[in-house]
Amino acid sequence: MEKFAHMALLADFYGPLLTEKQRKIWELHYDQDFSLGEIAEAERISRQAVHDLIKRTEKILCGYEEKLGLAGRFLQEREKLLAVTKRLQRFEAKDFRDEGLWLRYLEVKAKIEDIYQGIAGDSPNGLLD
Repeated sequence: MEKFAHMALLADFYGPLLTEKQRKIWELHYDQDFSLGEIAEAERISRQAVHDLIKRTEKILCGYEEKLGLAGRFLQEREKLLAVTKRLQRFEAKDFRDEGLWLRYLEVKAKIEDIYQGIAGDSPNGLLD
């Protein structure tokens, strides 16, 4: 995973554990794409202090992940769910011996798609459409 995306994921999971100042600098740099100089000017601190704070915050977030592993587990579970959705797309009405089973399958498929949307934010490449 790209470093920026990885750090964003860690911030999503562990951001609330950061101090207010760490969160603010993090958001300015990563979410709003401010340069170190722009942050330094806005916060009235040196560019080096901004750099050090960002690096320290990255280390803190990585430390949380090493200890708790929540983001890694999330990614693993998301991949498992994606594999299930790919398998589900292969079924057709003719694969079921009666219409009742087909309708139950459609209900389950809809629930799985809802779960996936909740964790991934979108349909897995239209797999369940």
